[in-house]
Amino acid sequence: MAFQSLLFPQGQSEYAADDLQPPSCFVDLGLDQIVAEATAGRREYRLAPFFYAPLPDAETIRYRQAIAQDLEQPALWEPIQTFAQQMRQARRYLHLVETLEYPHHKAGWFLEAARAYVEAVRTLAADLAHAPLQASGWVGLRDYLQAYLASPDFQALETDLQTTKAALASVEYCVHIQGDSVRVRRCEDELDYTAEVERTFAKFKQGAVKDYRMPIYQGTAMNHVEAQILACVAQLYPQEFAQLEAFQRRHADFLDAVLARVEREIQFYVAYLTFIAPLKAAGLPFCYPQITAEKHVEARDTFDLALAAKFVSASRQVVLNDFSLQGQERLLVVTGPNQGGKTTFARMFGQVHYLAALGLPVPGREARLFLFDRIFTHFEREEAVSNLRGKLEDDLLRVREILSQATARSIVIMNEVFSSTTFHDARFLGRQLLAHLLAKDVIGVFVTFLDELAAFSEQTVSLVSTVDPQHPEKRTYRIVRRPADGLAYALAIARKHRLTYEQIKERLGS
Repeated sequence: MAFQSLLFPQGQSEYAADDLQPPSCFVDLGLDQIVAEATAGRREYRLAPFFYAPLPDAETIRYRQAIAQDLEQPALWEPIQTFAQQMRQARRYLHLVETLEYPHHKAGWFLEAARAYVEAVRTLAADLAHAPLQASGWVGLRDYLQAYLASPDFQALETDLQTTKAALASVEYCVHIQGDSVRVRRCEDELDYTAEVERTFAKFKQGAVKDYRMPIYQGTAMNHVEAQILACVAQLYPQEFAQLEAFQRRHADFLDAVLARVEREIQFYVAYLTFIAPLKAAGLPFCYPQITAEKHVEARDTFDLALAAKFVSASRQVVLNDFSLQGQERLLVVTGPNQGGKTTFARMFGQVHYLAALGLPVPGREARLFLFDRIFTHFEREEAVSNLRGKLEDDLLRVREILSQATARSIVIMNEVFSSTTFHDARFLGRQLLAHLLAKDVIGVFVTFLDELAAFSEQTVSLVSTVDPQHPEKRTYRIVRRPADGLAYALAIARKHRLTYEQIKERLGS
């Protein structure tokens, strides 16, 4: 099938609708922050919907990965930036045509838009012809451009453009202003004294001097006097201006639909790669993950992308973490002290899977990630007065909704669920929830303050948020695979402040 898209191989019809809304997990995972920052300054391309549509198949993910990998090379990155700039100029001129008032003025800017477009297409075709392309998407675009340049429509556009501009370049006129009278006529016997004046004063030339000339404002708008002068010029050169008007009629829709789509799609990759560039420059690792339908997943030296962007801009250190699920393991149960990075870890697990499903590079030195159907999240929310429900009831209703929709291909991330109830009730509800999640055969992360849930079954993996052994109050934000030991942290803190049973007895005895 002929090339159609840099987002979907083989001309697939799936496309992110402009009114597509973000998935329910978007805010919980911090993806809204990532997309907002990545797309800032690119509002005209309406890129957000592309980030709302994770891909359901590994083939399309690999198609995008290859495109992004090629684009990271300077031999392609720079031509693509040039293409984007030229196309943006063409569209800006077309938009200007819609806002202008005078017909000849509109036709002139339409001609300039066509010139910018033809130049953009020609330049990109030449650059792609010499670029070392590996991705089938870029190869398809290169071949499409070659065929498009040879097409009758483009040939006619380019030929008409050249002849029309040549005709207008021959237009010369003189304007005589006397009082409030303006007269326009052809320039036929007017002498150009420029060369003679320069030759006469050449002997006085003293090198670089201050330029006292006043710049002439050249805006895009035209006042009524200028419009009348232009109308007079058009009467003096009726054939040339008729040719200009005919050009606009014949090529009213000169923008190729595929290339217009590609221009927008390119910005999806450019926006994200530009966003992560400062993080890569700071030494943070990124990789193109292996996508698998198996539930053996792992990542090394990964991190929360939204948080890392803030930390790098503030020159703060970003802590890297690993995770893995092997064999029958399904859920990572994370315990440890408060504010030790547990929520960040849970968010990171969802982020890397989601970004991988968009076909983009993910935080981490290497990764093998699961091809999911949906990501479900349960993060703490403020109680809403309008629904008249308590927090526990709201938690239960949200959990029931997740369990009713999750499948064996889903990812579920639970963050401190049932924290509003008693220890006994939270333990009972937590065990019930883990049992239902494992019965669904989902994979995911379960953050809890209940250490005993970490050893719920052979399908759960205990991860612990660590602290500095010498300074227990200091968090390392490292999440490691080991049995839950919250009591050990409590004992270490008590020992630091001389509050163990033995220390208290000793102090009382003294």
